[in-house]
Amino acid sequence: MELNQAIRKRRSIYTLSNKATVKEKEIVDFIDFALLNYPSAFNSQGARLLVAFGDNHSKIWKIAKQELKKIVPAEKFASTEEKINSFAKAFGTILFYEDIKVTQTLQAEYLLYSAQFPIWAQQANGMLQYIIWTGLAAMGMGANLQHYNPLIDTEVSKAFNLPPNWKLVAQMPFGIALGETPAKEMIPPEQRRKVFY
Repeated sequence: MELNQAIRKRRSIYTLSNKATVKEKEIVDFIDFALLNYPSAFNSQGARLLVAFGDNHSKIWKIAKQELKKIVPAEKFASTEEKINSFAKAFGTILFYEDIKVTQTLQAEYLLYSAQFPIWAQQANGMLQYIIWTGLAAMGMGANLQHYNPLIDTEVSKAFNLPPNWKLVAQMPFGIALGETPAKEMIPPEQRRKVFY
């Protein structure tokens, strides 16, 4: 698929099936490619990923449901549960983390830029998310990005025995899109940029 087509196809898709267009290994291979090629400040490479399929994928959304049940009023929980169940029905989930030790080391080493490193880490993680999301679109799959952190952080870390320096940034369920993707209204580029020749 042409890059332009993949970028256009990358959208927030919420109705996902538990099927994929490619094998799990091909998805992991592309994720590895993204990890080797995404940009990061000072080549710090602080992003960390958890890629979950099958029961491990389901486990993430069971935890999310359990944690949300603790804080969402009972009379409003049905819609929350329905949303979480839609993510659980996907083929897999990618959890995006940032290794805070990497950021802290850079802050100590380069005091002049100390306040900027957490911002740059988030920007780099966002670029990695976008590369992977666009790659999934190019493979013919849909995805969406969720932010149930910090609510689920502790239980997910326990369930997968993750290092304490991994800070959860976002969750990306993915799978084959079900149904048509609705059109969205776009503000013309001319209203959002200035060009000087």
